[in-house]
Amino acid sequence: MKAVWYEKNGVARDVLVVGEMETPKPGPGEVLVRLAASGVNPSDVKSRAGRPLVAPRIVPHSDGAGVIEAVGQGVAQRRLGERVWIWNGQWKRPFGTAAEFIALPHNQAVPLPDTIDFSVGACLGIPALTALRAVDLHGAVAGRTLLVTGAANAVGHYAVQIAKRRGARVIGTASAARRDHALDAGADAVIDYRAEDVAARVQELTNGRGADGIVDMDLSSTAALLPHGVLAAHGKLVCYGSNLAAEIPVSFPAMLWNSLTLQVFVVYELPADVRRKAIVELTRMLAAGELRHAIGATFALEETAAAHEAIESGGTTGNVVLSIG
Repeated sequence: MKAVWYEKNGVARDVLVVGEMETPKPGPGEVLVRLAASGVNPSDVKSRAGRPLVAPRIVPHSDGAGVIEAVGQGVAQRRLGERVWIWNGQWKRPFGTAAEFIALPHNQAVPLPDTIDFSVGACLGIPALTALRAVDLHGAVAGRTLLVTGAANAVGHYAVQIAKRRGARVIGTASAARRDHALDAGADAVIDYRAEDVAARVQELTNGRGADGIVDMDLSSTAALLPHGVLAAHGKLVCYGSNLAAEIPVSFPAMLWNSLTLQVFVVYELPADVRRKAIVELTRMLAAGELRHAIGATFALEETAAAHEAIESGGTTGNVVLSIG
């Protein structure tokens, strides 16, 4: 099969190799998926750039979509030919979705509604599930105000939509160039984080109260806003990432005197029962057509390095996807 891999960390064009590999075979409890699309996420790019390799050779990317071509022992034959999307394709395993085929545990290949394109299916494992979990952790949000940082990025675009469907008022942050994308998702107001004082604008938009909750993509910047009233008393900050890997100072007085909650999670490590429930809900939303999807750029498998560069440049609005085959 044709695949892309790397055997050391480094710059995309220096370390990514396009070539032929042996097509995997599904083991017991596994399925073999012929991939039609591979999702490219910031975590994939960071792994290639500098995270320790879990094996001598890594085929990157955890998200993807395609059709089940073979099944291993113990997997129902009726799954043959099923359209599916992939989660955790390259999480703690060496071979991900930047290839024509992937073999993986059958439960990591989720039925994809016929109405959903494979390119969209390749955006569900990380962006959509992260957004859904982040909103879920806020509980009932109807009538409450949520601040979604990075409201125009892949996760934020889904989070805005989900929160709005559940009755929340949503304030987003985005650059001026991406403001309309966040508004299109349903944000009630968008703050230009590059030109405006985010905490002051949130205070203004909430009559001095602050947001009831935050869905946060970058704790390294959002933590600094807590002493300035960006979050209302008894509010909750749910964070799924940070632009800086270093230690991040969080104001204890702001947390203490306002009885704030900070919850951090990573979508790769969702508890099994939580993931099952999220997949059921996501499947329902997809089938009902409740989500709008944004594919910002599509590359061929041979152009994987360019796809990684598109993520690194930050200039693409929407998900970055590889089209395979």
